[in-house]
Amino acid sequence: MDVHAIARPIYGEGEIEEIVELIAEKRLVLLGEASHGTKDFYDIRASITRRLISQHGFNAVAIEGDWPDAMRVDRYVRGQSEDDETPEMALRGFERFPRWMWRNREVERFIGWLCRCNMERAAERRCGFYGLDLYSMHASMRAVLSYLEDNDPAAAKRARDRYGCFDHIGDPQHYGIQAQLGLGPKCENEVVAQLAEMQRRKIARSGRSPAGDAWFHAVQQAHVVRNAEAYYRAMFGGRAASWNLRDTHMADTVDLLAEHLGRDGEPAKVIIWAHNSHVGDARATEMGEDGQLTLGQILRQRHPNETALVGVTTHTGSVVAAYDWDEPGEVEQVRASLPGSWEELFHECELTRFYATSAQLRRAVGDHVDRLQRAIGVVYRPETERLSHYLHARLADEFDIVIHVDDTRALEPLDPLAEIPARTPQEEVPETYPTGV
Repeated sequence: MDVHAIARPIYGEGEIEEIVELIAEKRLVLLGEASHGTKDFYDIRASITRRLISQHGFNAVAIEGDWPDAMRVDRYVRGQSEDDETPEMALRGFERFPRWMWRNREVERFIGWLCRCNMERAAERRCGFYGLDLYSMHASMRAVLSYLEDNDPAAAKRARDRYGCFDHIGDPQHYGIQAQLGLGPKCENEVVAQLAEMQRRKIARSGRSPAGDAWFHAVQQAHVVRNAEAYYRAMFGGRAASWNLRDTHMADTVDLLAEHLGRDGEPAKVIIWAHNSHVGDARATEMGEDGQLTLGQILRQRHPNETALVGVTTHTGSVVAAYDWDEPGEVEQVRASLPGSWEELFHECELTRFYATSAQLRRAVGDHVDRLQRAIGVVYRPETERLSHYLHARLADEFDIVIHVDDTRALEPLDPLAEIPARTPQEEVPETYPTGV
C-alpha cells in the first residue's frame, strides 16, 4: 500500500487552494473533523470555507450546533445585531456543554472574518451562519411563541396550549424515558399540529427582513421542536433510531436553507461543518451495517454529483475533551493511532500534512479496503480507545477527499476549561448527546 506515492503534501495556502478547486463546483460541501477539540481541524475548515465564500459563491455556513445559538451569530455576521459588538459576544449563545466546541479562538477568528467579508457586500448577498442540530427543544418553543405573539396573538395562544403538553417536563431526557415507559403524556400530536398550522397558514411576515427571514426562522424553530420531540422519544429505544432522526433532521435543514437562500430559481451553495461521523457516508462504515444513516450519505443520495464529502484524520497530538458528560474539558494527549488503522497507514507516509482524493486512495490501496478509523467526540477515553473511538471504514468510499494532519494541537477555548459549569437539570441536553459526535 504505497500511499506516499499519491499523497499531495500540504505546505501552505497553495495546497489549500488546490483542495478548494476540487470541490468548488459542488453545491453542498461537507467539511469534517476527527474530534470536536482540535485546532488544526478548525483552522483547515475555516481556510477552505473562506475561499468558498469569497471566490466561489457559497452563501451559508451550517454547523453541528443548535439553531437558536447559531442565530445569534448569524445576526452578528450580517450586521443585524443590536447587542453583540464582537465575535466573542456573538458566540455567547453557545452556553451548554461542550461550550468549547464553538466558543473557541478558531471559530471566533472565522466569525470576525465573515462579518468583515459581509460588510463589503449588499445585505441580500451576505453569507449566513446556521445551526443544524435539534437539541434546543425548549429554546425553540420559546422562539416560536415569541414570533407568534408579535405577529398573530390568536395563533400564539393555540401554540401555547399545544406546547403546554411539555409543562411538566424539565430535562427532555426525562420526557423520553417517560414516553418509552408509558409513564407520561406523549406530545407528538401537539408538535406536529403546530408545525402543520404554521406551514399551512403562512401568516403575515414580520416586516423586519425584506427576505422574510423572521418567518423562515419561526417555521424552522417549529421543525426543531417537532423533530426534537421524536428524537427524545427514540433516544432510549435504540441508538440507530435516534441517530437517524438527528442526521435526517440535519439533512432536511440543509435543504430548507438552500431553498430559502436560493436565487433565480437555483438553490444556494452551502458549506457544512460537522464531525466525520456525520460528514462521511455511513454505507462505507460499520455504522451503516448497524442500520445508521449519516448526513453525508443522505445528501449524496438526494443530490448526486452536487455533494463533496471531506474527511480529516490525525495520528497523534493533543485535544480538548472531557472524560465524561458534563465534566470540565481538559487538554488530553491523543495516543498514537492503532495498528491496522488508516491513521497508522497515513503516519507511515512521514508527511506532516497531506491530502488525497478518493480515486487516488483507491489506486494506492485498492478498491473497498477496510481499516480502522478513529473518531473522538467531546469525550475521550484513551484507556478504552479501541472500543470507544474506533470503527471499521472504507475510507475511499466514505469521503471524496481525505486530509491528514499527522500531529495535531488542541484548540483554545474562549472560557477557561475549569470555569465551565456543569449543566443544571432545567437546561437543554448537551450538544452531541448521547453519542459524543
